[in-house]
Amino acid sequence: MNAIVSRDSFIELTARDRARALLDDGSFREILGPFDRLTSPWLPLQGIVTQADDGVVLARGTIDGQPAVVAAIESAFQGGSMGEVAGAKIAGALERALADHRKGVPTRPVILFETGGVRLQEANLGLAAIAEIHAAILALRPHVPVVGVISGLVGCFGGMSLAAALCSTLIVTRQGRLGMNGPEVIEQEAGIEELDSSDRRLIWSLIGGEQRHAADLVDTLVGDDVAAIAAAVRAAFAAGVPARPRSAAVETWRARLAAIDPAAPPSPNDLRTLWGEDMP
Repeated sequence: MNAIVSRDSFIELTARDRARALLDDGSFREILGPFDRLTSPWLPLQGIVTQADDGVVLARGTIDGQPAVVAAIESAFQGGSMGEVAGAKIAGALERALADHRKGVPTRPVILFETGGVRLQEANLGLAAIAEIHAAILALRPHVPVVGVISGLVGCFGGMSLAAALCSTLIVTRQGRLGMNGPEVIEQEAGIEELDSSDRRLIWSLIGGEQRHAADLVDTLVGDDVAAIAAAVRAAFAAGVPARPRSAAVETWRARLAAIDPAAPPSPNDLRTLWGEDMP
């Protein structure tokens, strides 16, 4: 009980405070912040109030004394959705980190995912920005681990779930969720018979952080604790660039998919056995 009371929740922090919590004390410096007024030009045309940072916080600083950049998505604004400006901020930060590496200044990139995917009001512009994020992650991976964190409240869905999958190391809490399509979207498109989005136990058994970790789709499972998540991020960088990113293991994933009979899909527990990290 004392451990629960003393826990310093990461999930309850704003995006700005999450970024600050991962950087070394006193090193946080925000770039393209609210006073730069870099807002979406498209939302006002649809009667939607903008946010001065477009829902993405970029921070420079250090992690274990090494230069670092953190891109934190704010779920409180438009569900963390990616529009033209928000996506460009993340892609630009990653591209700047790559430029630093080429100049001999190794910079550690961290992405804090909390997003439903593309911002529907900006459609193709948002998708193009997400594609730029994907390209930037792939370009950075040979130089430095690209670390992603999915903690909660929204989770990580849509095109940004692909960005998370491309990360060198992916960290998740039990409260986090990861999937291509969110439960509400699946229910809307395929009906409640396919998936009841109000069934929280079912949803977390399918796409929750613990299940995704057990099925080898994320690397590290941590509790909702600032210190634990910060330690996991530092450990990911200390481990160095993985010999083989998860997304490059194409034949392994093909074999795992081939082991599933679509006519008799496995239960979540069975999937842990089929896809777990102990699979030969």
